[in-house]
Amino acid sequence: MREPNATNADATALPRTPTPDEMRRWDRDGIVALPGALGGAELARLQKAFDHWAAECKHGWLERVAAGDVAGTYYDIPDPLAKDTAFVDLVDHPSYYGRLLRFTDGELLFLAAQVRTVPVWPLAYCAWHPDVGRTNPLHIKVQIYVDDVPPHGGEFAFVPGSHREAPGLRRRPLLTDAMPGCQTFPGRAGDAVVFNAYGWHTPMQNRTDVPRKSIILIYERATEARRNPEQYAHIAGSLSPSRRRLLGVEA
Repeated sequence: MREPNATNADATALPRTPTPDEMRRWDRDGIVALPGALGGAELARLQKAFDHWAAECKHGWLERVAAGDVAGTYYDIPDPLAKDTAFVDLVDHPSYYGRLLRFTDGELLFLAAQVRTVPVWPLAYCAWHPDVGRTNPLHIKVQIYVDDVPPHGGEFAFVPGSHREAPGLRRRPLLTDAMPGCQTFPGRAGDAVVFNAYGWHTPMQNRTDVPRKSIILIYERATEARRNPEQYAHIAGSLSPSRRRLLGVEA
């Protein structure tokens, strides 16, 4: 994620469609890195919102950890789209929205946002995995780094091409960094990766003394079975018509 930045965009920019090279990489590898997807004042606004709401919600998360209801290895800000427009503005951000539309032939549905802090921990908080099987409609995630994520800082990792492998071909290694063919994606604040969640992926171990902050946006190729008008009905009044359609509030 260190190659020259060609994707830096602001909220008024037109959605960027994938280049021919990105289409080849998407089909072949199942992942496209977007360095500098967010920057400048827009990134600063997102960082401020992230830090504010992470601090605001931390006590509730710790109470749930103490009660044994959730793990202590990561926490997500609850219902983030209702808390700050900085999170809402990510759902159709021009640096990746046009690419998502192209990858799904224009049939795109937003499912959820995970605004996630990963505290320092000696192990990765989950093992290698695909998110869904291939009978599921195409499932795409966008991971955005809110702060710099250096090597060995809990960076995202993916096995290029694993989205095309036969089911059952691959097994989870005992050690996270022992997965054959894996690629890690350290990066700077504002960098993003778009990946096919049929593929095998994981966070790596964080061997630094700094928690990892990232936002994971979840999308699918739209189907009526996955459209849930009630999920975002509580914020529908603040959404544009195109965002209401993207979030499944209306057809």
